[in-house]
Amino acid sequence: MIVDENFDGVEILPKNLRLQAERIACENMDESREDLEKMLPEEIGRILHELRVHQIELEMQNEELRQTQIELDAQRERYFDLYDLAPVGYCTLSEAGLILEANLTAAVLLGVSRNNLVGRLMSKFVHKEDQNNYYLYRKKFFKSDEKFSFELRLLRENNPPFWAHLVTIAAKNSDNISVVRLVMSDITEKKLYENELNRIAQYDALTNLPNRVLLSDRLSQGMAQSQRHGLPLGVVYLDLDGFKEVNDTHGHEVGDHVLITLSNQMKQTLREGDTIARIGGDEFVILLLDLNTIEDAIPMIIRLLEATSKPLNVDDLLLQITASLGVTFYPQAQKIDTDLLLRQADQAMYQAKLAGRNRYHVFDTQQDTLLRERYEFIENMHKAMQLSEFLLYYQPKVNMKTGVVIGVEALIRWQHPKNGLLPPALFLPMIEDHPLSIELGEWVINAALTQMERWHHEGVDVHISVNVSARQLQEDNFVNRLQEILALHPDINPAYLELEVLETSKLEDMTRISKIIQSCREFEVLFSLDDFGTGYSSLTYLQQLPIATIKIDQSFIRDMFNNPNDIAILSGIISLAHAFHLNIIAEGVETIAHGELLLQMGCECAQGYAIARPMPAHEFPGWLATWCSYSEWIK
Repeated sequence: MIVDENFDGVEILPKNLRLQAERIACENMDESREDLEKMLPEEIGRILHELRVHQIELEMQNEELRQTQIELDAQRERYFDLYDLAPVGYCTLSEAGLILEANLTAAVLLGVSRNNLVGRLMSKFVHKEDQNNYYLYRKKFFKSDEKFSFELRLLRENNPPFWAHLVTIAAKNSDNISVVRLVMSDITEKKLYENELNRIAQYDALTNLPNRVLLSDRLSQGMAQSQRHGLPLGVVYLDLDGFKEVNDTHGHEVGDHVLITLSNQMKQTLREGDTIARIGGDEFVILLLDLNTIEDAIPMIIRLLEATSKPLNVDDLLLQITASLGVTFYPQAQKIDTDLLLRQADQAMYQAKLAGRNRYHVFDTQQDTLLRERYEFIENMHKAMQLSEFLLYYQPKVNMKTGVVIGVEALIRWQHPKNGLLPPALFLPMIEDHPLSIELGEWVINAALTQMERWHHEGVDVHISVNVSARQLQEDNFVNRLQEILALHPDINPAYLELEVLETSKLEDMTRISKIIQSCREFEVLFSLDDFGTGYSSLTYLQQLPIATIKIDQSFIRDMFNNPNDIAILSGIISLAHAFHLNIIAEGVETIAHGELLLQMGCECAQGYAIARPMPAHEFPGWLATWCSYSEWIK
């Protein structure tokens, strides 16, 4: 019967249906033929009906099971599609760190095929700088059921490394072996965005200099580095003088331009590794690292002052900004932190403001005392200029062979109210790198020209030479200022003025200095090179500078009879002068014998005590009237 075939074909039945069907089948099959013959047709029909009903129920159950199996297969396919094509990489790692399983996304992220990925160590794909970080986490994977989350850089074959976010959790596989399930995702773009946010958080938006946040971090690192290397660091607190007036007068746009320009100028004065940060409107902090000595910071501080004091052209406006600087150093005798260092530098800056601005002040106790004395000394010199305490002495220069007075050298003196008449060696070095040296240098030129006018009216016409410092000579407006001073003395022939530059001066840009000297020669002002032979660039100066005269330093004259080397040097200098067609004057001629030997060697012009000591201006006409050369020289 069909019923029997369908019934026998059922392989999977719910337990209750199966038991019921077996019971019915057994009961019916055990019925003997005799029993069946005894059954009424109605009873046989009832049994057949029950069997048909059970058959239908079994067919329905079987269809449901088949549909369930189809759905399970479809879900399984969807699961593997989701696993392989997930937007994140999935890996299973063994305790040894081997990759046991991986989806396609993981293979794509690491730049290899899935077959080549399985069986390799995960550490082979970790950036070398992050290996320690990965090792520390891998040790924790199997010791805890806790989920771990961390970031590191992974290597992608034939491509740059990328930043990955990893999530791991320990598990057991189907064989009850401990494994780690790892999820990885590419967060490179997120990292770039975070870096940009950090840059915005750590850098000033206007000047692109580090801000207070980054400054604090670098100062902490610098202090630690100072302790390791045993080298001091300097902290400079810089505040612009009069910047508020620029903003109020010309507007914030001009003020911003000034800040940007000055920031760039200051940055160019620093060494690689130093830091300049903007921490407020017109306030900056500079970190000077790895100083050999504290004194090494002073030239850099002076360069910062010069960088801020240069005239600025902004929208056809000529602006003059200066700065006040406070300086402190680390390490110190007492324990100190970053905040206190900054407060020290800030306090020192405030002292620089009080001292007159456009200067620096050092907080360090010992240095602070010395600088305070220097500031007081410079301030006294400034007052001395206002009180006309400076005056010029004049030392004659002569041709020993002919006896002709060829000029005088103007030498500054300070008639100090308490200490008496001071020579220049006691006060000029104090202002060598200070703007006052320029002001005083211009005063000397003007005073010498004024004296030249007075002598001219007395019937005495004489050339005057004036010493000019390297700083004054290298000022951008030196030529214009010299012309302005000459214009104040229209009766004086500029050819009667000679400017002397020390051969030991710090002449930085020789091409520029040469152009300045040449420009002065065009209106007949000549230059001489003083103290010749004591520096290290004598030949360079002779070759590059259009000077008219060289003056032999007195140190070679003083010991010429006792030191044969001095005779050799003198002979060489005189030969050089003749070779370059230059005038030559010997300084420090103190005896007749000095002059005799110099004349024998070919040097005719000199100055020194054998001729005359430096004298006040009113004594010169009388000396001139009585001067005559020595007979030993004339013959």
